[in-house]
Amino acid sequence: MEFAEVVRRRRMVRNYDPDRPVPPEVVDRLLEHAVRAPSAGFAQGWGFLVLEEPADRERFWAAATPGGGGRERWLAGMRRAPLIVIPHANRSAYLERYAEADKGWADRSTERWPVPYWYVDTGFAALLMLLTAVDEGLGACFFGIPPQRTEAYREAFGVPAEYQPIGAVTVGYRAPDHRSPSLRRGRRPVSEVVRRGRWN
Repeated sequence: MEFAEVVRRRRMVRNYDPDRPVPPEVVDRLLEHAVRAPSAGFAQGWGFLVLEEPADRERFWAAATPGGGGRERWLAGMRRAPLIVIPHANRSAYLERYAEADKGWADRSTERWPVPYWYVDTGFAALLMLLTAVDEGLGACFFGIPPQRTEAYREAFGVPAEYQPIGAVTVGYRAPDHRSPSLRRGRRPVSEVVRRGRWN
């Protein structure tokens, strides 16, 4: 598929065919593409938890969704996804990398960072998974883990303290789903969001 077509087709898919698992070679490609994302100082401070087994996926939904089960309408189809990948950002990997001789920020302070690139870079990796899913004929959705559920998620899967989940990605073969009511807002035109030369 042409890259422009992949970009046009990308959307958040919230309903999946539970009887069609993601082929192992496609799972591998999703992850191989994710680690091709750019990262500050080539720190690559990310980690990915891959959940394919039904019991693991059920444990994720129980730990990471409100009420312990996520039976709200928008999650009903999401729970049918045969694959969940949780991307994590590791801030300490960046602070250590930038304390090395070629960078020289020996104090490991987060105040030197204009933005937390550990989150930005892990978001880049998640986007590459979303685009790869489209290219493979699959659907995917990125969504957040509610802050009040983060500790339950960590405990359920033994996630080390230095790894922060930035969200989760469901992946699978698309099934019919309802359109998000947010789409009624329409896509903002390029002319409305781009400034050339000066802001005003």
